[in-house]
Amino acid sequence: MSEGDSIGESVHGKPSVVYRFFSRLGQIYQSWLDKSTPYTAVRWIVTLGLSFIYMIRVYILQGWYIVTYALGIYHLNLFIAFLSPKVDPSLMEDSDDGPSLPTRQNEEFRPFIRRLPEFKFWHSATKGILVAMACTFFEAFNVPVFWPILVMYFIMLFCITMKRQIKHMIKYRYIPFTHGKRKYKGKEDVGKTFAS
Repeated sequence: MSEGDSIGESVHGKPSVVYRFFSRLGQIYQSWLDKSTPYTAVRWIVTLGLSFIYMIRVYILQGWYIVTYALGIYHLNLFIAFLSPKVDPSLMEDSDDGPSLPTRQNEEFRPFIRRLPEFKFWHSATKGILVAMACTFFEAFNVPVFWPILVMYFIMLFCITMKRQIKHMIKYRYIPFTHGKRKYKGKEDVGKTFAS
């Protein structure tokens, strides 16, 4: 094996066929991702449809509960990262190195920047569902467990995690959801226009 083979090049300095194939495949995939960016609602509807298909598959097969539990924990972690600010205000209290969220009414407004942006949240959630769906085709991932315990543990974990996140939001006064920009109205024009 020559040095060129390890980085995707053949002996003669040209990229190998396999390297070019996967490079082109990556470009096509990125192109489709770029085209789907503005269609937020459609992307999430497709993801919800995939998760519904996954749940039906697990229900019909009566198995793969560990995979489903792992998918739920993964989605919970993504959701917490989506709700969290990029710069944690609790870490910024001690140092004045960078921007922080306003804690008093007279402070300057700084927009909420997420640790995990919406597009990356959607992309990771969709990939997680597809990986879990692929795992249901392999019997090795069908570990026998008593699924009601997993459901109860997931519900407890979800409640504890969300309680902690909500307390954090209240303490540092940030809301991760907005419904568009504020619209300010100027003074109404009550005067008559003069024609010259």
